[in-house]
Amino acid sequence: MINIRLNKKFKYVYFNSVMYIIAANLLVYVFLHLTNIKIQGSPLLYYLGLVPGWISKGYVWQYVTYMFVHVDFFHILFNMYMLFMFGSMIERALGSKEFLLFYFVTGVLAGVLGSLFYNLTGYTNVLVYGASGAVYALMFLSSVMVPNGRVMLFFIFPIRLGVLILLFLVMEILRVVLGSDGVSSIVHVGGMLIAWLYCLLRFRISPLKVWKNLFTRT
Repeated sequence: MINIRLNKKFKYVYFNSVMYIIAANLLVYVFLHLTNIKIQGSPLLYYLGLVPGWISKGYVWQYVTYMFVHVDFFHILFNMYMLFMFGSMIERALGSKEFLLFYFVTGVLAGVLGSLFYNLTGYTNVLVYGASGAVYALMFLSSVMVPNGRVMLFFIFPIRLGVLILLFLVMEILRVVLGSDGVSSIVHVGGMLIAWLYCLLRFRISPLKVWKNLFTRT
């Protein structure tokens, strides 16, 4: 049950865009694994993924295409499962147009923040890929829309979404601070922070107020 009225800007339409996004991710995954295309000596993966040092050369499309690139099977399995679980619920609540705007704005800007971070820290040739930035943003939004919603942590322990997203946020920030950022935790953090700002600016909802009510409820 959605217990927050979101300030939707579009006329409600629903065409299950989550499944189209999942299909696109799967097609790119299969294509990259079945082909060995190279451009100027570099694998196609490096042109579709996000390489921070390449952005200044004009490869700005990478801010979008990196969201559809996965290399590891379990990486795409996890991302597509979370996209289906949280994205489907959000798309039905907001409508497909608002969902798509949220998904791509948060995903692209998470990539921008990640790119800036890596450029500032000197890791200009790191390869960033995956839908995780947008997926973490969807998880964040779901905790604002349904703060009392429960999910099974590790498929065993029931936990409220508000608690879960805060645990994820703290965990990912620690990974960035401690330097164990092999899975681009900065992009995960970026996705959640952009989602936070999106809630404030577009939906006129304060996540902190939502979570405060959640934790002070008796």
